[in-house]
Amino acid sequence: MSWVTFVVQTLWGLWAWLSFILACVFSLIVTLIVPRLQRRQQLVTHAARIVFVLSGVKVSVHGIDNLPSDSCVVVANHASYIDGILLKGYLPARFGFVVKGEMRDFPIAHFLLRRSGSKFVERKEQIGSSRDARQLIKAAQGGESLSFFPEGTFILEPGIGRFRPGAFVAALKGKMPVVPIAISGAREMLPSGKLLPRPSDLVIDILPAIAPGDASFESSKKLAETSRQQILDAVSEPDLLANEK
Repeated sequence: MSWVTFVVQTLWGLWAWLSFILACVFSLIVTLIVPRLQRRQQLVTHAARIVFVLSGVKVSVHGIDNLPSDSCVVVANHASYIDGILLKGYLPARFGFVVKGEMRDFPIAHFLLRRSGSKFVERKEQIGSSRDARQLIKAAQGGESLSFFPEGTFILEPGIGRFRPGAFVAALKGKMPVVPIAISGAREMLPSGKLLPRPSDLVIDILPAIAPGDASFESSKKLAETSRQQILDAVSEPDLLANEK
């Protein structure tokens, strides 16, 4: 890499971070002063999208018509911190994101996420995990639209890992369609362990919904594997579980 390219990418990365910080400040103000959840979600969605607009990132969204107009569960592959901001900006505002429970340890982030409709799932403590799972099922049964990254975390190695069952149990209990979403380009933009993002195009492929009555709805395990396979077919990353089959 030439020094000119390095300088340009560094400046772009700093500008992208500044855009994100500005969006966070705006979102925090919104969550503090706007009383209605629906309006808060709409404004935070606009703020998330502005991050990519200000940064000049090309975001392509395919298959938006595959999202049911009623409540559903969205599941997406997870490769970067960018993924959550990306889906928040380009999915309808009604989606509440399911976030790892560790975010409760960061008061400002926890406040912003909670006030914008996010749910939290404890991954380490059994009691907290069971409690949060019951709350997700209750939300699904109440008709809320939920968005999950069922891998739970991301790593540097490219590929799609194991899907945790929470999203699919909630979909089964709530009798809600599951919509797999394939995200491409996020790992190239901000891979695990890197601080500065790099310019990259981003693609969101919203795949056909798996509806109640489909054979995959026999169990959460089968529903998870069907969703995972659809995402694998849509991205150019390997199956990290291939050696287990």
